Order: sequence, then structure tokens, then C-alpha cells
Amino acid sequence: MRPEWLEPLLTRLRDAEAADFTRLPTPDGEGRRQSAVLILFGEDPMTGPDILVLQRAATMRNHAGQPAFPGGAVDPGDADTVACALREAEEEVGLDPSSVEVVATLPTLWIPVSNFLVTPVVAWWRAPHPVGPADPREVARVERLPIAELVDPAHRLRLRHPSGWIGPAFRIHDMLVWGFTAGVLSTLLELGGWAVEWPTGRVEELPTSGATPVR
Repeated sequence: MRPEWLEPLLTRLRDAEAADFTRLPTPDGEGRRQSAVLILFGEDPMTGPDILVLQRAATMRNHAGQPAFPGGAVDPGDADTVACALREAEEEVGLDPSSVEVVATLPTLWIPVSNFLVTPVVAWWRAPHPVGPADPREVARVERLPIAELVDPAHRLRLRHPSGWIGPAFRIHDMLVWGFTAGVLSTLLELGGWAVEWPTGRVEELPTSGATPVR
């Protein structure tokens, strides 16, 4: 059974539009590769509701060292974007697809730098189990980020990319979460009714080590 704390978010997601998550209009799919990410909500007895993220290995060619949701490009064998998100999560962090309940799909979002159309898949982790990097060459670590910590004003800021782009970010569990992942997280916290006032005037420059193209 899904927890009561998740229901307000799911209710609001029924009417959510791409504009709630990004200022960029979503183009048609011609010439663009489809992909999906899994936004997995769980609940820890000690720390409460949380969201699972991974951190890319520092040696990867693209998005090295960046925190992200599990996910990737749709393969020919995937039935749809939901199947893609679950397959990628299994391959990246060892998630058992039967342990989750898919509860919503978000509007498809466009990432111009990679020309990907990304469908975020929202799921409830009804039977949590140990997870971790399935291949350390691709995934450095896996973390469950408590919502209580994500909304803590001390963990929130905005980052300015060298391109001039400014967006929300989170400094949490020794990670700097920014770009596409942070933008989606920020909107979900608002829609879920969990967000609290935070110092949006706190703007920092993106560290040089993280100055890869905005996701």
C-alpha cells in the first residue's frame, strides 16, 4: 500500500505539464533519442521518506561524477519508457523491478545539449532491498536522500553555469546535485507540499570540475 504522504504529490502530478519542470518547450521526437529515468520514492524507518539517486563514476566520458536518477536511453527491446527506466535501474544499481510500483510518468522533457527526450517515471519502493553500484566503472555510489534533508534550507542553493544558466541545486551527502536532476527534484518537492522557504538569493558558481553541459 502506498503511504499517505505520497498521495498529495500523485494527485498534483495528474495535472502536471512540462512547463512545471522546465522553461524549454518539448519538441517533437523526430531526430531525438528517447530516454527515461526512474524517480524512486522510498521510506526508511529511521530517516523517513526519501528518493534514490546515484553518482556517476568520475572516469565516465559524459556527466562524470554527477549525481543523477537511474536511467538512460530506450533500447529496441524496451516495451516503453517505463520498461526502460526499470531496466536501467536494475543494470545500474541492482534494483529488483518487482520491488517497485510505478505510480506516474511525468511529462517528457527535452535536454538540448544531448538532444534527448527524457520521460521521468515515478515509482514507490514497496519492498526496499540493498542496492549499490552494479558496475563501479559507471556508478560510483548510490544514495537514498531523505526528503527532510532535501528541503532543509541549509542544503539548498542555486548554481550559475559558465553558459550563464542558473538553476536550483542541493549540497547533500557530500554531493552537489544540479542540472536536470536538481530541477526535477525541486519541482517535485514543491508539488508534494514538502518544500519550505529557502534562500534563493544564495547563488554560487558551478565548480570547474562540474562544468559539463547542463542536463
